[in-house]
Amino acid sequence: MSQDSIPVIDLGPFLTGDAAARHDVARRFGEAFETFGFASIVNHGVDPALVERMYSEAARFFAQPFADKLDWIPPEQTKGRGYLPLGIESVAATLAGETPPDLCEALVFASLQRERAGQGLPNIWPTEPPTLGESVNAWFDAMYLLCQRLMRLSALALELPDDYFEASHREPSLTLRFVNYPDQPEAPREGQLRYGAHHDYGGLTILRPDQAPGGLQVCGLDGQWRDVNAPADAFVINVGDLMARWTNDRWRSTLHRVVNPPRTLTGSTRRLSLVAFTGPAAGTEVACLPSCCSAEQPPRYAPVEAGAYIRAKLDRSMQISTPAADLPAVHGPDRSTQPC
Repeated sequence: MSQDSIPVIDLGPFLTGDAAARHDVARRFGEAFETFGFASIVNHGVDPALVERMYSEAARFFAQPFADKLDWIPPEQTKGRGYLPLGIESVAATLAGETPPDLCEALVFASLQRERAGQGLPNIWPTEPPTLGESVNAWFDAMYLLCQRLMRLSALALELPDDYFEASHREPSLTLRFVNYPDQPEAPREGQLRYGAHHDYGGLTILRPDQAPGGLQVCGLDGQWRDVNAPADAFVINVGDLMARWTNDRWRSTLHRVVNPPRTLTGSTRRLSLVAFTGPAAGTEVACLPSCCSAEQPPRYAPVEAGAYIRAKLDRSMQISTPAADLPAVHGPDRSTQPC
């Protein structure tokens, strides 16, 4: 796998083409996930002006003083909403045990559909910038629509009726996570990354990266880490564990990480990513799809309840003892994260 070999899939023919064109896009979409577990999509239907607006609003939030952002930290140990400061999470811990905390901060919004209906735990809504809430709601609607398109595309790619995932994704698990990777004036500790090596937990992840140095890498079938480069207007899509289980590992939940920028660079190396973690509704039983198993290839995994599976992963990633007075200090052993 070369540096630029993550497949680029044009969704245009799927959105506006005939049946043959739709099936051709689905075939290439499925092949990308069988081979790499990652793909870039272009002509995806998301308004570029909304992308720019959401990026700008998220950047304004993270540019605030640290003390102001602390007002938006949720009280619970496993923080699935609100502001997550640097030093409280290590995603590599879901694979490798105790690891140094990740060098990023995040702002998280979960299950806006349920919140709008007055159900579940409400999100935490910062008041600065003043238009952040409006932008987040518009972004959620755009990611919800894109998720529906991707699940119809996935069904066709997996030789299923195109509405196969409709019931499980009518009210999907859709979490928005805006991730800021600050400049690194001091060298990271040994084995510490912007985001440690991990597999995503859910269905399909939708990522809008920027072009700053110190970015996403994936582990290839040859065991080598390689950069992920995508067209400037593309979203990067990857397979999470639940989708891999659903497909009996036909689609790969690929190990990936976000690396530190080279220490020799001058100027800002700050990076900002807009991430939407998608998956089936929490109560969905995820069992092997009928098109992904046979007498020769029986199911590899027992069925799991989607929400319980995700919660267990989040709990593991946030089992870091970080006194509030020490934030954003870094804690953890000086050893490498999960090897590729």
